[in-house]
Amino acid sequence: MHKILIVDDEESVRYSFKKLLREPAHKILEAQNGDEALTKVKDEAPDLVILDIQMPGLSGLEVLQQIKKAAPRIPVLIITAYGSSDRVIAAMKHGAYEYIEKPFDIPRMQALIDEALEMGRLMRTEVLLESQAAGDWSADRIIGNSPAIQEVYKMIGRVAGSDVSVLLVGESGTGKELVARAIYQHSQRAGEPFLAVNGAAIPETLLESELFGYEKGAFTGATKRKIGKFQQADGGTLFLDEIGDMSLSTQAKLLRVLQEGTFECLGGDETIQCNVRIITATNKNLEAAIAEKAFREDLYYRIKVITINLPPLRARKEDLPDLIQYFISKHCAQLKSEPVSLAPETLQLLKDYDWPGNVRELENVLKRAILLCKSNVITPDIVAEDLRAAEKCLENGKSDRLSQFVTGDLEQYRGKLYETAVSELERELIIAALQKENGNQVRAAQLLGISRVMLHDRIEKYGIKTEVIIQKV
Repeated sequence: MHKILIVDDEESVRYSFKKLLREPAHKILEAQNGDEALTKVKDEAPDLVILDIQMPGLSGLEVLQQIKKAAPRIPVLIITAYGSSDRVIAAMKHGAYEYIEKPFDIPRMQALIDEALEMGRLMRTEVLLESQAAGDWSADRIIGNSPAIQEVYKMIGRVAGSDVSVLLVGESGTGKELVARAIYQHSQRAGEPFLAVNGAAIPETLLESELFGYEKGAFTGATKRKIGKFQQADGGTLFLDEIGDMSLSTQAKLLRVLQEGTFECLGGDETIQCNVRIITATNKNLEAAIAEKAFREDLYYRIKVITINLPPLRARKEDLPDLIQYFISKHCAQLKSEPVSLAPETLQLLKDYDWPGNVRELENVLKRAILLCKSNVITPDIVAEDLRAAEKCLENGKSDRLSQFVTGDLEQYRGKLYETAVSELERELIIAALQKENGNQVRAAQLLGISRVMLHDRIEKYGIKTEVIIQKV
């Protein structure tokens, strides 16, 4: 359950937020002035503060400064009636995550709240290494004692204390975000923001505005000013995942930020300064992408001052028993399930499998096995179906619907073949995520790794009827 503190001297505003966020997932706290807000922050340790900038007594800006001094990892959203006022600009400089203009745009506000809560979770959830305290399920852990993973531990220790750019290289599911967060938490910027952006999950047309923000009227649909991730992460750390999927134009703008520490938002003429440490990650061969003119060589050498290679699970199978025991203990505790163990045949089956989805796939298989297990022993038949399904998916390489598209008359798509195929796959992914989450758009967006606003836009673009999806589940 998330604790969200609403700070506003107007009861009607606090009531509006209470009505909007009344889901069981949220506990709403209220304060009608700055002094009461600071007391609630101290006593309740909320996950998010939504703060009016103009109040009698202590101003919102003064309250923000004191919150950031006492609890720097609590994200703060500013409420304002004037999006371009000097006070809002000052609030962003003092560490506000974003601002919400009155009157509220409900989808945008919900998306900002979801994003701020996720940022707070990433900042607060500690990443422990294998040698550190066991049994702490409130923390995430990097597990293993193999020589390959020991090298990762060493590199984290070597680079964390400096401000150099770090490139994490590894297959999907090897734990690149965990390593990025471990570097952040052991760095001198640990009390400042940590934001993660997945370049593969955001369309090319939106990624630049997501990173650098935009001014009102910069393009069709830009009805309000948006703060970009670089400005939000000022003073802290920005993790750019799947950087190999970034367009050349966005790469050029990123290179300027790394070289000069400045950028302009879309539609703006003001040069914005930022002080951000960059950690990047990719599962692609960037040197091959450079040879194909798909990645800038000058940017490559900027982001890879230090490179950390994350080994695939198949290359460190000696860590499997420790990983299996950790995930079983963790999910039995979180699911409030009776302790379970693996039958010897099941353990052998897991050891023989190559784990193309790496540690993430292993965790998902074991979590599902715990839920399906009818005794205190996980037998081979419980996990075999998941492993066969994964192998079949790899063999097929594409969905039935996409197969029909590719094997059909391609001439009708001339000039738009790639765009049409990508759109078809994107539509299928969105429908699959909505079906899995029973139509819940917040959870579906989290599953896909995109914002709720982006999901809402795609639902409208493809004409997806969510009520039909719910009925089919």
